[in-house]
This record gives sequence, C-alpha cells and structure tokens, in this order.
Amino acid sequence: MSDEPDIIFETRGRAGVVTLNRPKALNALNSNMVALMHPQLVAWANDPKVELVIVKAAGEKAFCAGGDIRQLHDWGKAGDPAIRSFYRDEYRLNAFIKRYPKPYVALVDGIVMGGGVGLSVHGSHRVAGEKLMFAMPETGIGFFPDVGGTYFLPRLPGRTGTWLGLTAARLGQADALWTGFATHAARSADFDAILEALCDKGDPDATLASFAQVLDGAKAPALQPVIDRCFSANTVEEILALLDAETGEHAEWAAKQAATMRQKSPTSLKIALRQMQEGAKVEFEACMGIEYRIVSRIIDGVDFYEGVRAVIIDKDNAPNWQPAGLDGVSTADVDAYFAPLPDELDLSGLDRA
Repeated sequence: MSDEPDIIFETRGRAGVVTLNRPKALNALNSNMVALMHPQLVAWANDPKVELVIVKAAGEKAFCAGGDIRQLHDWGKAGDPAIRSFYRDEYRLNAFIKRYPKPYVALVDGIVMGGGVGLSVHGSHRVAGEKLMFAMPETGIGFFPDVGGTYFLPRLPGRTGTWLGLTAARLGQADALWTGFATHAARSADFDAILEALCDKGDPDATLASFAQVLDGAKAPALQPVIDRCFSANTVEEILALLDAETGEHAEWAAKQAATMRQKSPTSLKIALRQMQEGAKVEFEACMGIEYRIVSRIIDGVDFYEGVRAVIIDKDNAPNWQPAGLDGVSTADVDAYFAPLPDELDLSGLDRA
C-alpha cells in the first residue's frame, strides 16, 4: 500500500491545484477522492486569494479512467449502500463543477473516461494534450453514460454524442477539440509550463491562448453526415438497420459501429438512447436527476455486475446480458429506469459541502 494520498490539494500562486494521484490505477475516482474534492472546491470558491482552480493528474497514462469500477461492483454485489452514496456524491460534485463561480481549468491528457469526464467537461476550460483518449464506454459494462453525459452528449455537434454514447467510440485530441469536449489543444510537453503560467498569471483565457495549438486532422467532421443520418433514428433497432444499410464510402465504418453496438448491453443501449433524447430537452440539473434515477435502478439489476465481471474481473469479454437481445427490452422496461424516485437527487447546498 502506498502512503501517497489519492488526491492532493495545494495553493500555488493565484491557483488552487488538484492532483489526481492514483497513477497505477489510472487515477480512477474513488469515494475518498470525491469526498475530499467537493469541500476543497467550496473552500477555494470562498477564498479571495484563489482566482482559479486547476485539475491535473499524476502519471502519463491517464487523467482519470473513470470511477473505481471494481469497488463499486463489490459494494453493489454486497448490497452496501455505499454504492448509492458514491453516485449521489459524485453527481453533486459534477453539478458544483458545472456552476463553479471561478475559472476551472482541467489539464486533460491520456485516458479520460466516465468519472474523469465528469471532472473535466463541466469546467470552464478543458486543455487536451496530444495523448488524449476520450471515451464514454459504459454500455460495454452494462452501465450508462452518466456524470452529466445526459446533458453534454446531446449538445455535441449533430448526433455525435449519441454515436459516442452508444458505441464507446474514442476521440483523440483533434476530435475532442472539434466536438467541444476540449476548449483548447496544447502539446503534452507544455502542460507543466501551462500550469506554472496559470498559477503565476491567472487569466486563463489569455494564458491558454498563448499555448493553444490550431489543429487539423480531426476525423469526425468527415463522418458527420453518416453519423447524423444513422444515429438520428428514434430506436436502437432503427439505428442498427440504418448502419447495416449504409453503402458507399462509409459502409465499412458503419458496419464496424453496428458490430460494436451488438456487443453492448441491450438494456444499456436503450437507456443511453433515451438519455440523449430526454437530455436534449432539459437543463443540466434535471439531467443529473435523470441519471440518479437510472443509476438507482442499474445497481439493483444484473447487467452492470455481469459487464464488470466479463471486462474487469474475469476478462473473458463474454458477458451474459439479461435480456440478451434488444427485443427483450420493452419501452416499459426503459421507462422504469427514468421513473421518479422516493428520494430524488438533492442538488441544494452544493456550495456548503
């Protein structure tokens, strides 16, 4: 066991600096990190000497690969209420980042998935390094694109968010900038200098502009027509049919997307598509409430635990989804995940955590 803390807070010059410090675990987010980060952000929000917050990560492989899935799996299997508390606290942290009263700069490089997206995308400034690998891979473990995915994914260009949420497709630096996940692109080698400049000068707009790169090479723009054509359908079944029917220059790409989707949890696919449809119509905090409703049902189900078993624990990549096919997931089944809870997510008092 390391004596190093999982998360480090320091005040440097004008900035409060958060360092995610679990590099051997790809900086996976655990309950302790969430529990410590929220009150620290509150303290900095109320400290006139702190002009901005910077979030970075230790190691070179990942900003944050998501939540500590194995811990969550074990809590859920044991019926431990800690799993629900984790998601409540994480979603409250996401919401506080979204409404943070000071500039919030995430220096994002390497792997950023799931919970790591929640710690970055809702901030005012997101700087992507060239090693960035963004994905929302939740449907592959019987889960759903949460941490605000209900809000930000439908607001990416066209149907890009629906494509990302259903297929777990990965974006590199150029595409992250083009979609708007990142607000700036910079060389990974410049991240230390960016940190020092922000701490010294503040003024993230001007400071980041001095390091920003103008990129070409994004792949998503050329795919936008086929993404919009196929992923604008109202049902997962229709999306698959459109992908299967695609001809011409994007036929091979479409076939790969369809094959990928058919490996995912059928229940998760239908939940994720409904998220995109509902999330496009409501504001951020309502989206977080929707996600809390969904996760409260997911953790009482089957597919999440089976997905984690297949991908994380046994690594056989052969999940036994229940139901096994899309035809076994009815509209009423999906409706149940979105139904109100006796105890809805409370987003009051975020600035007093």
